[in-house]
Amino acid sequence: MIVMKFGGSSVANAERIRHVASIIGAYQDKRPVVVLSAMGDTTDHLLEAADEAVAGNADISRIEKLHRDTADSLGLSGTDLQAVDALLSELYALLTGISMIRELTKRTRDYLVSFGERLSVRIVAAFLQSQGIPARFYDAWDAGLISDSVFMNAELSDDVWETIPEALGSYRDGIQKEIPVVTGFIAKDMNGNITTLGRGGSDLTATMIGAALQAEEIQTWKDVDGILSADPRIVARAKTVPLVTYEEAAELAYFGAQILHPRSMVPCRKAGIPVRVKNSYNPAFEGSLIIEKHTAEPSPVRAITAVKNSTLIDIVSTRMLGASGFLARIFDLFLKHDISIDVIATSEVSVSLTVHTNADLSGLVEDLKDIADIRVKTGRSIITLICDAAHSSSILASAFSALAENGINPEMISQGASKVNVGLVCENTLADKTVRTLHAAFFE
Repeated sequence: MIVMKFGGSSVANAERIRHVASIIGAYQDKRPVVVLSAMGDTTDHLLEAADEAVAGNADISRIEKLHRDTADSLGLSGTDLQAVDALLSELYALLTGISMIRELTKRTRDYLVSFGERLSVRIVAAFLQSQGIPARFYDAWDAGLISDSVFMNAELSDDVWETIPEALGSYRDGIQKEIPVVTGFIAKDMNGNITTLGRGGSDLTATMIGAALQAEEIQTWKDVDGILSADPRIVARAKTVPLVTYEEAAELAYFGAQILHPRSMVPCRKAGIPVRVKNSYNPAFEGSLIIEKHTAEPSPVRAITAVKNSTLIDIVSTRMLGASGFLARIFDLFLKHDISIDVIATSEVSVSLTVHTNADLSGLVEDLKDIADIRVKTGRSIITLICDAAHSSSILASAFSALAENGINPEMISQGASKVNVGLVCENTLADKTVRTLHAAFFE
């Protein structure tokens, strides 16, 4: 048994759904569980409809048109659409209620957003059935997905390790023949309220189902040939990375690569289930595999990522020379202002670190001025080498040799505690050039 996850772009319209159905059909003998996101921009359209409802206007016309037009193009009608019709009626009733009270709570917002995934699985399951592929749609809670009650950013309950096998065990054991088509991103709490799982929620749904059912493999389908050595929009000659570890994949995701969110890798890592990243436009290609450890000696650098539009903060204080509480006071101030740090480099009397540019730094900077001299530099990029830091000397030697030849001088260097990344900070204007220079040095 395998788990196959398809994102919103993969099911954005009738043409894409036909293609996804052909992929699912090709893997039918692997007994897939399918996890789907909402169609295209449906989630955004639902939130826009919510804003209109708060202003007094309940309107589902754009959402209804997309899903009915898609169903018509797929040749679905009559009983195929009963579940879709019922859901659209429920959605309109919800928006009408919001328009009457002119208020949208977090709980109601999660209920509203859930309609995207719920409509998606009903249409895809009906189309699979029409193509002779036995399928059954599942809302996440019917597949055993239970969460806490933190609306808009819920975490799955530990009970799911038992409730998912209870719900889908008959399919895993070969008793049920219909392929489960499950909503990603959503769950229900113990009180029966619908919740959303936050960033990487659909990936988390897929990996949790795969881990709980002890699947052979979890597949996440995208529009590129797996995990690439760099962003193909920056490096035209980016290559597929055939194998990375869970730890390396987490660092890649954190520092800008569009693969599984780090939190979604926790269940599959706990259960030891491999994850494969595949291209829905090139299904025959093997893609990239994410596992616990490398099975052979890998190349020193696996991939290069770039996160643009960061802010670099230099904190220097000779007054705190040798003071044991220097770092503690700095971190306390970041906690006070609820600002997270991306990368950091320290010495005895100075700290350089990066934060997201959209963070409000005014209060933090004023507080830091009491203990240090502060320099804030916006428009910076974090370039990260995902690598074997045990060979950091040779990696950095090659990196700085290439950068020097191209007149690039990083403003900060940081080696991650995970020992799988080395980060460089440079100006935004140099980011693409830096990535291309490093990629040429290590991959070309």
